Amino acid sequence: MNRRDSLKAIGLGTLSATALITSCKGRSEESSAAENIEVASTGRQDFEIARDKSLLKETFFDKHEMATITVLANLIIPKDTRSGNASDAKVPDFIEFIVKDESEHQLPMRGGLKWLDMQSLNRYNNDFLSCTLQQQTELISEIAYPFKAKPAMQPGVAFFSKIRDLTAIGFFTSKMGIEDLGYKGNSPGKWEGVPPDVLKQYGLENV
Repeated sequence: MNRRDSLKAIGLGTLSATALITSCKGRSEESSAAENIEVASTGRQDFEIARDKSLLKETFFDKHEMATITVLANLIIPKDTRSGNASDAKVPDFIEFIVKDESEHQLPMRGGLKWLDMQSLNRYNNDFLSCTLQQQTELISEIAYPFKAKPAMQPGVAFFSKIRDLTAIGFFTSKMGIEDLGYKGNSPGKWEGVPPDVLKQYGLENV
């Protein structure tokens, strides 16, 4: 199962991204999604592989939008002593791919980015990308907690919840994120025979 299939299996509505990030913890202008996302071929049909390769050649977000997504993703999952930040795990490229693959995310994501810039302009006379870290954090804190957010901030809440979920999925299905979780996968058991105390219980210790 590749990262996109993981997203479909989990479902954005059922993933607790906040729990993942709490318990566990940019794309550069020169790089592209096609360079950073590999197309999985194992167990997939040729038309699926061809479609993914086609999507990777397309562009949805412009440079400003991608730069903003990178800042947001790194605010959600910053670098720590265990692993790199979200952009180190190519999360912005993952988000770019997902919105091309699942078009229902396109309008909410683009609209949310515009909303964020408008809020920043009204408050700080700068778009979100040009704001200071303190200003960015101040604004995000008003939309990161749905039950505390003011009614006027609900469009931002919906947007931030979506990008937080996408960021968590993108990070924790990447090689870096899986290593961060310490997940080792299934491993074969090692049979060492019946335990001595059980053999003794049935009088078979000398057999």
